[in-house]
Amino acid sequence: KNIIAVVSGKGGVGKSTVGRRLALRLSLPFVDADHAIESAAGMTVTEIFDRFGEPYFRDGERRVIGRLMDGTPKVIATGGGAFINDETRALILESATAIWLNAPPEVLAERVRRRDTRPLLRGRDPLAVLTELAAARAASETAGVIPEMWRCAAPSSNAPASAGAGSSANAECARS
Repeated sequence: KNIIAVVSGKGGVGKSTVGRRLALRLSLPFVDADHAIESAAGMTVTEIFDRFGEPYFRDGERRVIGRLMDGTPKVIATGGGAFINDETRALILESATAIWLNAPPEVLAERVRRRDTRPLLRGRDPLAVLTELAAARAASETAGVIPEMWRCAAPSSNAPASAGAGSSANAECARS
């Protein structure tokens, strides 16, 4: 079976950073799904959200992730909401090793405050939104929506996601 690893998690958790590192370690290409979506659409994720709304974006996201999962070995980092979508999640679990990165809402809020490019957080309190998303995800886990997969907890410090090996930014992972 070809190795396709899909790194998912909430916004700001470090999916792209961890995905790039994993791809390097596995000697595989890395693809950021949001960048692939922007390339296919000819506009930014924020512009897609603003112009067409979240449901339209999620449908396009699912289609692009489906195209990326073509059987060619690679590591893919998804957008923050991709894995919560039922169809996208089923597609990922059917064809790839899914890795969920997690961090407390307080850590994520501190990280995402650095840029105003996240459509679901624009003009809103990041901590409140991320706490709400964490509660919704916990409810999904309790209901059995999120299946067994690799789960990685980012450290609770505010270490930058780009910190080097051996730093406090390294995630700890376990099969659940």
